[in-house]
Amino acid sequence: MPTSPSSSAQAARVALAARLGELLRDAGLKGGELSARCGWHPAKTSRILHAKINPSDSDIRAWCRASGADDQADDLIASNRAADSLYVEWRRLTRTGLRHAQQARVPLYTNTSLFRAYSSRVVPGALQTREYAGALLRTVADVRRTPDDVADAVEARLARSSVVFEGGRRLVAVLEESVLRYRIGDETVMAGQLGHLLRAMSMPSVSLGVIPFTVQRTMWPTETFNLFDDRQAGVELLSAQVSVTAPTDVALYTQAFTRFAQLAVHGSAARSLITAALADLG
Repeated sequence: MPTSPSSSAQAARVALAARLGELLRDAGLKGGELSARCGWHPAKTSRILHAKINPSDSDIRAWCRASGADDQADDLIASNRAADSLYVEWRRLTRTGLRHAQQARVPLYTNTSLFRAYSSRVVPGALQTREYAGALLRTVADVRRTPDDVADAVEARLARSSVVFEGGRRLVAVLEESVLRYRIGDETVMAGQLGHLLRAMSMPSVSLGVIPFTVQRTMWPTETFNLFDDRQAGVELLSAQVSVTAPTDVALYTQAFTRFAQLAVHGSAARSLITAALADLG
């Protein structure tokens, strides 16, 4: 059974408590010694270590300072802040349909200047045609057994995607060649989608790369993910949406994206792969 959002949040808090405990032990401190350095009652230290209370940003900074680990504070604070939204089941997000899940991320899109998308499965949302988005979301609704609001969800996705191309924003997308070959919808839908990718490549705000099947890998294909500036990564699992905000974790996704971009071909070589997939539709 998938983990519930509430239990996932508690698991994140337990993990945070474990990391704080490690800092305590690495510093060679007892709980009472750390409490004295932080200026609070030892009972508070105990409750934090047992994930009974959620430490504030200032609590975490004080803990790290007392443990001689100031460099750990930003990551721990980011993890703590994200505990409630780190892992959110699709079942929860889509219980009233798919439209809400599309609209819920509009503020994130509005506040992003640089979008980076790596996809090993489907065309990134910002580059999907109406027909491709419809075919994909109909499948999603069927698999996840959500209320049938696919038409509204498609409009919401297109409206959200339009934000990416406004206000001087930039989109850098890297696709595995398999994305060009997976049949989402019928041949007409796929032909329209592949043609749209060819047109999108000419937009000055878009960089599109394709990783060929035959390239020698220096990075294995991973789950699809998106980067929003340098502050957040979004990962879509079958059962949940994961938001990654801890700086070192975001940096890991950024590093992976850089590797994927280096594996990809661009320009005429990418066009050739898209054109070949288009021709093979028959």
